[in-house]
Amino acid sequence: MFAVVRTGGKQYRVAPEDVIRVERLKAEAGETIELGEVLAMSDGETVSLGRPLVDGARVAATVVEHTRGDKIIVFRKKRRKNHRRKRGHRQDLTVLRIDEILAAGQKRKVRRKKKAASTDDEAAPAGGRRKRPARAKTEAKPGTTTRKRAAPKAPKTGDDAPAPAEAETAAATEAPAPAEKPTAKKRATTKRRTTAKAKASEDAAPAAAEADADEAADAPADEAADAPADEPAEEKS
Repeated sequence: MFAVVRTGGKQYRVAPEDVIRVERLKAEAGETIELGEVLAMSDGETVSLGRPLVDGARVAATVVEHTRGDKIIVFRKKRRKNHRRKRGHRQDLTVLRIDEILAAGQKRKVRRKKKAASTDDEAAPAGGRRKRPARAKTEAKPGTTTRKRAAPKAPKTGDDAPAPAEAETAAATEAPAPAEKPTAKKRATTKRRTTAKAKASEDAAPAAAEADADEAADAPADEAADAPADEPAEEKS
């Protein structure tokens, strides 16, 4: 069974389950349409020719996708005129899958969607084993035992607990704290105090020297006063 249908200014010979590419149609992908311009139709025994169309005949098809044709180059040239024009073009197309050819008064058959194959009926992959469906976790049956994870042991207390190392504890407690780095303010204060002390010591040095000189001058007079009076005075020559 076949039919000759016209769409987009072109004619196509189609049969059920054929896939053709026609000029762009205003239909969404997955939508079902009917082509009414049937020029000829055959049921396998007789051929019906239209004048120019077959009365009541139509072709049911499903839109697969919208695509574009191959790129063509259009080049024009006029000799001795320095005229050249080069253009590219890709034609907008629609891919159709022919479902059935309907005569006058014939209705479309309602097709049911195929159910998704179950996981048990899936074919095993080449060179491997078929994957089994994941089993849902169920409760344990009566009479069966289940292993339980041991609870973590509690730390020992009292006399049984091991004493911590005394050396490590003493070292941790006696470790000196890290010395803090002096700030700029502290350094300036220390420098100022050192300068003041040095200046004070320089001022005190002359006073101490004068005091020592005075003590040295007063020493002979004190010794003469302390000397005994019975000693005879030395004679003058």
